[in-house]
Amino acid sequence: MDAEVRADIALIERIVAREADAVGELYDRHNRLLFGLILRILRDRSESEEVLQEVFVLVWTRAETYNVALGSPAAWLVRIARNRAIDRLRANAVRLRAVESAPAAANVDNPEAQAAASEQQRVVARALESLPSDQRTLIEEAYFLGMTQSELADKFKLPLGTVKTRIRAGMQALRQQLSGYIFARVGAVED
Repeated sequence: MDAEVRADIALIERIVAREADAVGELYDRHNRLLFGLILRILRDRSESEEVLQEVFVLVWTRAETYNVALGSPAAWLVRIARNRAIDRLRANAVRLRAVESAPAAANVDNPEAQAAASEQQRVVARALESLPSDQRTLIEEAYFLGMTQSELADKFKLPLGTVKTRIRAGMQALRQQLSGYIFARVGAVED
């Protein structure tokens, strides 16, 4: 085992011991290699930067899963980066298909219709923002990225029942908040 590999293993051991500066050192040692790989897969600089950040967040949260018997730390990092980049590529493809398959919005020429559509978007955005982040994230990924509940359970390392419960609770909270908006709009129209 060469000195580079031993140094990387020592950094991972420090990360497992929750030494935050070890992540920075590991990042400094491998960010160029990983960024290049991610950029080749995604072909988008800003998305590649985001995925690189996700890789090191995963390293911080899952460093104890590194196994010396399965390869060098660099190979482990490359595997994580490749998987995250491919996940992002797939999510982007799902999002694009969803946008392309969505019915075209009606041409809204009059100012009242534009204002109403804009107000509805704001109300929905506010309702989503009011949810706890664990519910909001699952709902957004399920509905905007097209992920199944099983895929979400795998991605977030949660039991499937927890994913279902959080989505159901979040959707009930959204329904409650948005029904108040609908009743307020109906009342305004009747007045």
